[in-house]
Amino acid sequence: MSDPQASPSGLDDLDLRILAALVRQPGRSNKALAAELGVAESTCAYRVRLLRSRGVIAGVRVVLDPAALGLPLQAVIRVRLGRHTREGVGRLFDSLERTPGVIEVFHVAGEDDFLVHVAVEDAAALRDIVLQHITVHETVRTTETHLVFERREGIGPLARVMP
Repeated sequence: MSDPQASPSGLDDLDLRILAALVRQPGRSNKALAAELGVAESTCAYRVRLLRSRGVIAGVRVVLDPAALGLPLQAVIRVRLGRHTREGVGRLFDSLERTPGVIEVFHVAGEDDFLVHVAVEDAAALRDIVLQHITVHETVRTTETHLVFERREGIGPLARVMP
């Protein structure tokens, strides 16, 4: 018999409450999390382990402020390919994610093939990423760079599954 409180994703109310609490304050202890949710510490720890093992919690990461690191200029670089081979796309993707200053790389469908979010010191460093790390790949046809004036986090996917 299925759990009437479970969502289509297979997460029940406690799972969703745990996730919401962790999103709000990811560094809290299990003891503090259990107290906030009103459940036993052992139950809380078990459920968090289960969420990790199921891949619902994919990891924990530290988000750095690029400006505080001396990298105040952010941009999104649109990359279009001239040729699309599995090997060429894979090599470019691997290279982009290893490029210093790259925050995130998206391989996308549509007019563009990649979106590359970068943070750098200045315009010269931005130019160098484009010329020394992107356009040097034979599969790249064109790039277009968009400066980021301001960035905000969205409310995230949890808002779509929370009742």
